Amino acid sequence: MQRLSGLDASFLYLETPSQSLHVCSILELDTSTMPGGYTFDRLRDELALRIKAMPQFREKLADSPLNLDHPVWVEDDHFDVGRHLHRIGLPPPGGRTELADICGHIAGLPLDRSRPLWEMWVIEGVAGTDAQQGGRLAVMTKVHHACVDGVTGANLMSQLCSTEADAAPPDPVDGVGGANQVEIALSGAVRFAMRPLRLANALSGTASSVVKTVLRARSGQTMAPPFAAPRTVFNASITPHRNVAFAQLDLEDIKKVKSYFDVKVNDVVMALVSGVLRQFLLDRDELPDSSLVAMVPVSVHEKSDRPGRNQVSGMFSSLHTHIADPAERIKAIADANSVGKQHSSAISATLLQDWSQFAAPAVFGMAMRAYARTSLTKSMPVHNLVVSNVPGPQVPLYFLGSEVNAMYPLGPVFHGSGLNITVMSLTGKLNVGIIGCPELVPDLWDLADDFAVGMEELLVATR
Repeated sequence: MQRLSGLDASFLYLETPSQSLHVCSILELDTSTMPGGYTFDRLRDELALRIKAMPQFREKLADSPLNLDHPVWVEDDHFDVGRHLHRIGLPPPGGRTELADICGHIAGLPLDRSRPLWEMWVIEGVAGTDAQQGGRLAVMTKVHHACVDGVTGANLMSQLCSTEADAAPPDPVDGVGGANQVEIALSGAVRFAMRPLRLANALSGTASSVVKTVLRARSGQTMAPPFAAPRTVFNASITPHRNVAFAQLDLEDIKKVKSYFDVKVNDVVMALVSGVLRQFLLDRDELPDSSLVAMVPVSVHEKSDRPGRNQVSGMFSSLHTHIADPAERIKAIADANSVGKQHSSAISATLLQDWSQFAAPAVFGMAMRAYARTSLTKSMPVHNLVVSNVPGPQVPLYFLGSEVNAMYPLGPVFHGSGLNITVMSLTGKLNVGIIGCPELVPDLWDLADDFAVGMEELLVATR
């Protein structure tokens, strides 16, 4: 067995009936490259071969009523890929609207906690084509956030993909094995007894981070604070429903803007998001006077020695949506991001992981349900939305033999923050995935279509 870290387990504890904490991706595939041609049975068999080398896809949760620590991962002795792989067809004409509608419905469905926490949906009839005749196919994946963060999720996807259409599957890998309730409880008791020792590390890291933050605050060199975000239409309690939209941009255009303004790729991404949100709110006469604040996940895989699959911290970033001029806005965003990164680096990389070890499941759940029921989700959002940038490979990829034309990542949404925009660079393109709560933001395509407009606006500023 393998014990979940506190941060991994927190994504289980924070789930509510309307706040599912899984991450998704939508892959658009060209089946004409699949050796032997596409059939659903052939794809299922190829997936089953690769999962033999991916023990994380064969592990399920296990716990004991007497366990004082977090749950564990154990091998699912009855694993059957057919319980996780589903097949559906798009209604005509099979365009982006039909695809987004069905993916939004799938994204709103919770995962079955009695099985390994992932699903894959094969969607046929894309653009009215026949996948068995070399047409297009879409595949939607869902994996619980307790299993993956951005980096580990990308690593898992890379194991399902290859740089050659006919690449041989990797060798099988043994799983974590099993455990009974007595073993889970005894090892949990040992870890619980060691918590006071780990608490000292958490307190030390917290004290150091507080001192550094105070010193930076005196000189105005801190990131945007939490709970200072202005209220918008997408800052309220969410429902179980989800809607999605997506867009694709040329990565060379991103790099052109990056080079002209001498900023980072992530600064350009944030400027695009800022411009899109600014126009979205202006069109509805709802643009706040103060800047929107995004929560940006930050990987700490290289800085952390803590166990667990989620190795992540967070940065609060000002989007400077109150600035009308796109050139001034991207410069302000780049300056704010530079300060935010320095502040984030000054905070202990393992602080979030260390403190999440000590909170009991009931505390997480009660706090989230209380927050969801109060007016604080509207009057005092922690942040306005989540914005994440996941770098991907710049070589052609093949998913189980079919060439990947696009991969749109979709993160979770939270009570008080019913919008998530995640981008992934892949093979010369920037793929933008947008997910929200339709009761809060029913018109996500307005956001998605404005990414091309915002890109052109930034390109004009370089001329």
